[in-house]
Amino acid sequence: MTNSLAKERRKQRRLEKLETNNPICGTCGERDWRCFDQHHVADHKRDDLTVPICSNCHRKVSDDQKDHPVFNPTSDPMLDRIGHFLLGLADLLRLIVERLYIFAQMLIERAALPEMDGAA
Repeated sequence: MTNSLAKERRKQRRLEKLETNNPICGTCGERDWRCFDQHHVADHKRDDLTVPICSNCHRKVSDDQKDHPVFNPTSDPMLDRIGHFLLGLADLLRLIVERLYIFAQMLIERAALPEMDGAA
């Protein structure tokens, strides 16, 4: 088997696991299929819902989940699951907001640059 065929098979297996042929990290914009993980939004112990995000963003939001409240056995399991889902969603949105601030600052800085007229 050629190297390119083996790589294509790896790629197709990965895309099948990600359930998309065109993965894009919703938090940072990464597009390389090799960089993706499936993230359990509410934590893998509470819900099976996953979203594909890049490994770096996955590491960040998974670490944030470690600060979420632990399961209380006397609590309502459905409300607990919904609450943890919302916390996980908020973690993802926090990364998106951080990227929006960076992007906005870059645009403002670029707007302040003098225009290049091509005659230089």
